Amino acid sequence: MRNLAIFILMGMGVFFIDRSLKELFLQGFFWQSRCITLGYTINKGVAFSMLSFLDDKLKWLLSLLIGGVFGYMYRQRIIHTHPLLSGMLLGAAVGNLYDRFVYGGVIDYVYWHCGFDFAIFNFADVVIDLAVGGFIYLHFFKKAIK
Repeated sequence: MRNLAIFILMGMGVFFIDRSLKELFLQGFFWQSRCITLGYTINKGVAFSMLSFLDDKLKWLLSLLIGGVFGYMYRQRIIHTHPLLSGMLLGAAVGNLYDRFVYGGVIDYVYWHCGFDFAIFNFADVVIDLAVGGFIYLHFFKKAIK
């Protein structure tokens, strides 16, 4: 029960931080330096705008994918054994999915352009990367520790 509460609280925390940051950019916040631009943009696809040709179907496809992943994680008790990483992943995924339903695409706002152009991303994208990286680490190194 404790781990389920940790999972839910982490998911809610990530979701609300993500929404707060995105709201800041929706209200017009903009900042630019030599290497980084912080400003509102909308991504109608997934990473690097891939699959944007799917238009409105993409949000439904991603809803099924997220539901399937978390259904699997629940059945395999991954949510119970790794509630922090699972909560991070859920909060961030729901944050970006919320954008798709409300704004027609994901709100992105961090653009790195120093030396090379990098994809524009947001807080939820970073949290998803950290959670997936944590799961990969556990998968490969937890077995080696035993």
